[in-house]
Amino acid sequence: MASNGELSDIQGVDTFVSRNKQWKVTTRKRPILKAGPIDAMNEKLGIPVPEMIFGDNVVAIEHVPSGWATDFNAFDALDRVSKTAHGMLQVAYSKEWQKDRQHHHEGIKEVVKPFDWSYSTDFKGRTHSPDPNVVWQPTDSFKDPIRTDLLSRPDPILFYDDVIFYEDELADNGIAIFSCKIRVMAERLLLLCRFFLRLDGVIVRVRDTRVYIELGSKTVIRQYTAKEESYDVVQSKLQMHRENVPEVLRDANRIAPLLRTVEDTMEKAVIP
Repeated sequence: MASNGELSDIQGVDTFVSRNKQWKVTTRKRPILKAGPIDAMNEKLGIPVPEMIFGDNVVAIEHVPSGWATDFNAFDALDRVSKTAHGMLQVAYSKEWQKDRQHHHEGIKEVVKPFDWSYSTDFKGRTHSPDPNVVWQPTDSFKDPIRTDLLSRPDPILFYDDVIFYEDELADNGIAIFSCKIRVMAERLLLLCRFFLRLDGVIVRVRDTRVYIELGSKTVIRQYTAKEESYDVVQSKLQMHRENVPEVLRDANRIAPLLRTVEDTMEKAVIP
């Protein structure tokens, strides 16, 4: 029991309820999926899943009195991956990669087709609301800011978790990873769900979804930021600053400031 909330952990499920009983955070971390569930997910998605797929993992935030909630999971994130050749990264290795996946998933030959084999997703979370009038509305960072000044204060962290949904090394040609971190303090919480792609010799990409809540309010702020840059440009910038290139290229936090912002949107949901 924490002084500013209630915390429980039952069979891989962590739950935190704010002191005012308004907000509940739940995270679930389970082992990597086995063959049967993987085949079922392949068939349902229509594309082969990544090498490491944590299909039972979930991060959820719920406003307890109203039932409004938002959550993040692997299936819905992968369902946002382009399933056509449109937007697919055209590199020579992609055809060989798809042949290899077909060999390992004989039961889904009919669904192995051109798709975004980098597993890039723009998934911003799944939202549930008993009240159809509670929807995401455009806003801006001046009117409804994410209070980084308050988040940077040394307030005690009452709840923290880091949950991975999927990861693929793209057959040693880079990495694609989709994961979520959440931290809760006495008065606010911040969730960061990140897709990070490094395809060696081609592109570096970061897509972030931030969910920010002041726990004494009924307003949820959601910011989506997409950044990317060519691999060669990022490598040149790192060399210019005499950075350890291989080390930094594995660290999304250090790479993100070097990338161009290609999309940045701010939304809010106001619960009555």
